Amino acid sequence: MTAPGAPPVPSGTPPSPGPPPSPGPPPPSPGAARSARYAGLAGAVLLTVAGWLGGALPRATGVPGPGGRPSAAALWLVGTALLVGAWWALRRGAPSTRWACLTAGLWALPLLAAPPLGSRDVYSYACQGWAYAHGVDPYATGVAEAGCPWVESVAPIWRDTPAPYGPFFVLLAALAVTLGGGLVGAIVAFRLFAVAGVLLAALCLLGLARAAGVPTRRAAWLALAGPLVGVHLIGGAHNDAVMLGLLMLGLLVLLRRPGRPGPLLLAGALLGLAVTVKATAVVVLPFAALAAVLGRYTVRALLRDAGWLAGGVLGAVAVTSLLSGLGLGWVGGLIRSGDSEQWTSPPTAVGFVVDYAGGLAGREPGAVPATRAAALLLLAVLVAALWWRAWSGLRRLNDVRQRVARLDAARPRAALLGAGLALAATVVLAPVFHPWYATWPLALLAIAARRTTWFVAPCAAAAFLALPDGTNLARFTKAPGALAMTALALGLAVWGLLRLRRTGAARRG
Repeated sequence: MTAPGAPPVPSGTPPSPGPPPSPGPPPPSPGAARSARYAGLAGAVLLTVAGWLGGALPRATGVPGPGGRPSAAALWLVGTALLVGAWWALRRGAPSTRWACLTAGLWALPLLAAPPLGSRDVYSYACQGWAYAHGVDPYATGVAEAGCPWVESVAPIWRDTPAPYGPFFVLLAALAVTLGGGLVGAIVAFRLFAVAGVLLAALCLLGLARAAGVPTRRAAWLALAGPLVGVHLIGGAHNDAVMLGLLMLGLLVLLRRPGRPGPLLLAGALLGLAVTVKATAVVVLPFAALAAVLGRYTVRALLRDAGWLAGGVLGAVAVTSLLSGLGLGWVGGLIRSGDSEQWTSPPTAVGFVVDYAGGLAGREPGAVPATRAAALLLLAVLVAALWWRAWSGLRRLNDVRQRVARLDAARPRAALLGAGLALAATVVLAPVFHPWYATWPLALLAIAARRTTWFVAPCAAAAFLALPDGTNLARFTKAPGALAMTALALGLAVWGLLRLRRTGAARRG
């Protein structure tokens, strides 16, 4: 940054590496860190044992459910409690970045040896890949109709639905099935894809945290050691890991080389591939456009630099759609992803409560589609408001002396925090919620948010929702869960409105 009174830095100057990271709270004592490390490791071992006793094994094994044997469910809950407790204990930051990464890797080792954990989605991936590899369009037919030999291992609700994933992931799924040579080999391949996604995110995380001015020892701990990452992204082999790895690499390229056509096209292609794994990545794109601008924030600069970025995104979508031969059929598959109805989704919970009230008056249930549609409309409004707030804040720095240095310091956090908040809003307002969905905002908020408890606590709670075989505990608490979630949503909405009112009054004053 230039000294006070110096002339403004020329707009063509390469961006600075960002503000120096805040030191944050002091690191934990060696004893506390050691206790957390080995408590988490014990929890990971218990979860692995629970997985073999009653995890999401192929149906042919005859493991009883839900949750497998009672001992499996008990070990699962104890292991989850140990893993969550250890992660929570160091939520303010691990002793060092290296220590955080090594501990996260140590916890992941037992989970690599576990069967699929907490979900049967990996069997859906395998059957969709099998269908595509055998010439069947996975966006036009369900895996049962396609004749997948492993369909009995797929959760019943997803056997007759089209694939909700993008063409790039369908290509990866077909590759996994082809290389695996069978169901077990395919599962191993999917887990390797997930590990690669997490490792890619880890490699990008430190650079992103430094750019945003967040302590890397805290960011690495929150984003990599969380129980949702180890249990669901790695243990469950979810494609969310691939999406996050591509997303974070695209954002890192943007922040390192803003305003340059080549890197912008590359970053756009990476972000486009993330969208063609899971479409939810699309909410990050408006904030990536802010990171693409070099120098002063003007509409012309935004259109110029975001245009190159958009070209990369559209190119990746077009190429993967053409290479797969599936076109845009995957867009229609997204509609069926809401077939599952559980109170863990706030819009669905509100719809349940409205139906309960209507039932007392003799009305037929049918509020869930309406509340879900209203939530999606609200999501669009919130994402637009978050983007406008970030854009306005960056625009105000245009007229500040030494503007280039200050913009280069503000740009990374504005883009990353906005993207993280947009993903958080997506998770909260989506028609369906599964525990691993919380990893989307967790990864970005860990590297951009100053305060952490407000997003760490929900992630810790979400870790307890699923049993080892994929059974969601929300199934057994439908009415009380819906009432509690609705009350929580209303309370947060009232709190948010009151806070906005106070903020507005303070600005007017």
